[in-house]
Amino acid sequence: HVQLVESGGGSVRTGGSLTLSCAVSGNGDGSGYWCTGWFRQAPGQEREGVAAIYSGDGSTIYMDSAKGRFTISQDVASKTVVLQMNNLKTEDTAMYHCAVYDAYEGRCSFREDFYDYWGPGTQVTVS
Repeated sequence: HVQLVESGGGSVRTGGSLTLSCAVSGNGDGSGYWCTGWFRQAPGQEREGVAAIYSGDGSTIYMDSAKGRFTISQDVASKTVVLQMNNLKTEDTAMYHCAVYDAYEGRCSFREDFYDYWGPGTQVTVS
């Protein structure tokens, strides 16, 4: 059974930075490669993919508004994925969740139906 726990959320001023961490525990049955994604959902809005990273080669994808401001990275051995968020804007305010899925192919996706396991989330508030 796989469990995910996010940490690092909080309140920050516009232009500030936050570092979110996702700790993955347990082992799934699959290829041995996985994608870990960060998603966010603001009140009254649909959930959207922010960034994702592939365990095999570290390849990444980002939503357009995150490019140049956010960086996703991973420590495969410890199954930890970090989302460094810089130059935060009020529109970044949301609940941030990490999620994982088994991915034998090398390119991650933001398709939510691909993701098998989700964390409870950590709140990010920018004002």
